[in-house]
Amino acid sequence: MQRNPAPILDREALTAAISDLRQSSARVVLANGCFDIFHVGHLRYLEGAAALGDVLVVAVNCDAQARAQKGEGRPHRPQAERAEIVAGLRCVDFVTIFEEPTVEELLLAIKPDFHAKGTDYTTETVPERDVVRSYGGTVAIVGDPKGHSSTEIIERLSES
Repeated sequence: MQRNPAPILDREALTAAISDLRQSSARVVLANGCFDIFHVGHLRYLEGAAALGDVLVVAVNCDAQARAQKGEGRPHRPQAERAEIVAGLRCVDFVTIFEEPTVEELLLAIKPDFHAKGTDYTTETVPERDVVRSYGGTVAIVGDPKGHSSTEIIERLSES
């Protein structure tokens, strides 16, 4: 059975879709990241996030913000391709690309029940934790121990 990829929506369309889903009491989860060179750690993070609720929204950093976070020469894949890869995962329901340095504005727009972050964080080190708590949401740490990174993969490949 073939599954269609998750829709990639702008903020306005995503907010409307989430508002509609809230009518059926769906528990919404937001996960975010650059997802530059997709690896098993990304998959485990997103699967862990999806397990928290009924609807998984994944926010992908725009190219400019990925470059600001990761350095010159990054991302290796443009934002549209990174979003398309994430949208193709079974566990993902919606994808959006965000332009801001953090997902705070998106959190306030859709107010997910859970904001999922990877195991390189604790609930107290998540930068957006106060925003999530301000509307009654929960910060959750999911995925496997941080043993994978796009940066490490890129470094190994450049050494070959």
